[in-house]
Amino acid sequence: MKKKIYYLATCSTCESIMKELHIDMQNGFELQDIRTQKITPEQIDEMQKLAGSYEALFSRRALKYKELGLTDKKLTEEDYKNFILEHDTFLKRPVVIIGSQIFIGSGKKNIEALRVALNKLG
Repeated sequence: MKKKIYYLATCSTCESIMKELHIDMQNGFELQDIRTQKITPEQIDEMQKLAGSYEALFSRRALKYKELGLTDKKLTEEDYKNFILEHDTFLKRPVVIIGSQIFIGSGKKNIEALRVALNKLG
């Protein structure tokens, strides 16, 4: 079963979630720091298939979102995909894949669902 996390090593939120939930290589997770190991088109497509859309993976909290004036633009799915591939800050982090399940971002409901999924793994 695939167990992978996409995160930023410089992101304190990602680090605290990983520490709290014991997401590390010892627990069989593949770790990908998206700053040092860029997301590939194949990886973003896999995430999109699990999430249902590229928009679900896109972070509107990224500083570049306002910097680039995206608040006033109507973005397409292709736009979301391209922005995530161009700028790692646009990926809502962390993204955790366990088998066919995907957990996106640091929201409380998402982290609780991730915790339940990890507990089921044992």
